[in-house]
Amino acid sequence: MVPVASTTVSKQRSERRISVRLPLKVRGRDAHGFAFEEETSSENLCRNGAAFITRFDVAIGSDLEIRIPLSQYGSRRAQPERAGSPANGDRFAGSRFHETDFATHGRVVHVCDSESGREKLVGVQFTGPRFQRVFRSESAA
Repeated sequence: MVPVASTTVSKQRSERRISVRLPLKVRGRDAHGFAFEEETSSENLCRNGAAFITRFDVAIGSDLEIRIPLSQYGSRRAQPERAGSPANGDRFAGSRFHETDFATHGRVVHVCDSESGREKLVGVQFTGPRFQRVFRSESAA
């Protein structure tokens, strides 16, 4: 028997994803039930979902919170501003985001090993608001 390196929900995407790297904050529970929060970046995205690399082991069907700090998109190296306390009502403790930032929920529909083998490439389908911005693929530039 040959081991399967990728696990996917058998459902085809309704839109083509665009290769673009945007900063992401992802929050959820790993496959063992432990809460995590991670800053990463998108590998690709469309209005209905995104793919990103994570160091956490997440299971298909897991629900995640996803935030894209669009207010800082102009500066790819920029990091989210830190607020003094999570009392500001933001679900992502310690981070300050602007109204232009995109926040949604997503369900994990694909997990496979990344090229490095130490991390996972995770595909999520947005279950909350859809992503409304349009970007040109970085590979087309």
